[in-house]
Amino acid sequence: MGSQANLRREANSLAKRIVSDLFDVEFSKSPFQHLVLDDAFSVALSNRCLRNFPSLSDDCWEFTNVPGIEVKARSTWTSEFDCPDGVVDVIRILNSAPILRALSERFEIPKLMPDPYFTGGGLNCSSFGGQLDVHVDGNYHDASGMHRRMNAILYLNPNYLSDWGGELGIYESDGETLVKTVEPLHNRLVIFESHDKSFHGIPNQIKFPSAEPRRSLILYFYTTEPKPKDRTTVQEPHSALWKSKGFLDKLGNVTRNFT
Repeated sequence: MGSQANLRREANSLAKRIVSDLFDVEFSKSPFQHLVLDDAFSVALSNRCLRNFPSLSDDCWEFTNVPGIEVKARSTWTSEFDCPDGVVDVIRILNSAPILRALSERFEIPKLMPDPYFTGGGLNCSSFGGQLDVHVDGNYHDASGMHRRMNAILYLNPNYLSDWGGELGIYESDGETLVKTVEPLHNRLVIFESHDKSFHGIPNQIKFPSAEPRRSLILYFYTTEPKPKDRTTVQEPHSALWKSKGFLDKLGNVTRNFT
């Protein structure tokens, strides 16, 4: 585990890059707010995170296999204490106050909060045949009653080849028109606003070999305030809404039961 001083330096450095236009950071408000930042963490920290990324044979994974919609593995964490050493250092930084303040400033979304329950968040991993249909994410956090406002994805793929596919697609608000793709390069951090028009996905099956699965860490951030009305199409809590399902959830619904 990294020292407090080192983690503080990493957090403060990343926060400065998030808010400043002086660094090599790609930020756009179209089709929805998103930021792409390479070399997000030091080589030592990103490599330590990668070394401690569990293999697909580990018992921490939940596998989803819904062809055409979602084919991947996701970690089953329920608290910070489930996170592997090395990986938890990156999570502590991304969930820290300096980063939350920087994200609030850059994206103009005040009072962001992390998710200590890791509801939907955590590690993602997929190999040959993996897929994630174009979708918008769920909007509500049952444990807190807060509203999801932002996603952060850190890629951990040092040997990535473009022939493997797996680029994150960013789409217009119709969910049909591809605007740009983002390759899952090692130590690349992608952050974007999450709302009912922020369509994204990996609709084409990936070709990552089993020895080099597509690895990422995904965290979500929330506010007590709901999304602005111009970015809301469904008022009630809903799960991910998928293009291939006619913009319904996996059960064919628009909304879902919640607590």
